[in-house]
Amino acid sequence: MHGLSLRAMVFGDKNRRDREQGSEDAADMARARAGDEAAFSAIVRRHQTALVNFFRRLGALPDAEDLAQETFLRIFRYRLRYRESARFSTFLYTVARHVWVDRLRKERRAETGRAFLTQRAEERREERRENRDARLEAIRRAVEDLPDYLRMTVELIVYQEFDYETVARILGIPLGTVKSRFHEAMQRLKRRLSGL
Repeated sequence: MHGLSLRAMVFGDKNRRDREQGSEDAADMARARAGDEAAFSAIVRRHQTALVNFFRRLGALPDAEDLAQETFLRIFRYRLRYRESARFSTFLYTVARHVWVDRLRKERRAETGRAFLTQRAEERREERRENRDARLEAIRRAVEDLPDYLRMTVELIVYQEFDYETVARILGIPLGTVKSRFHEAMQRLKRRLSGL
């Protein structure tokens, strides 16, 4: 990939913006706990697009906005119990992961395997029609084809740009496991994308 990391190819540096958002999120969450609905609305506006994209990249094309809304509803319900022990974005994506897992459980119970695979195939065809950039399309397909545990790790580290320690907290797994999963995912992606 000519010296560029996958992270650099997909997104630029957003560390400065994250630091600014972190302090705004903490202040707004404190006001939301005190009953300020406008403060919570500000949190939603800041994070909605990234959260919708998070769910889309996990494969929830038609449901991404609904899943983002469900995530924000859960956070609003939990706002009185929220304590700032980590960055708000860590809390946000931990809740989002739970929403995603709940969705997968519902789908697996509600649909037969064939119906689910047919829907997923149709979603992939729709994505391919909409995406005109061949390189990003190849990267997206490669990441999507990773097993769920690797895809979630790549999503949080590459697309959401969380550090390993934060990802370990979100996934509830040891730091070493996060590192080994990310290494395995990068090796698989490197082999898959070697022709780019």
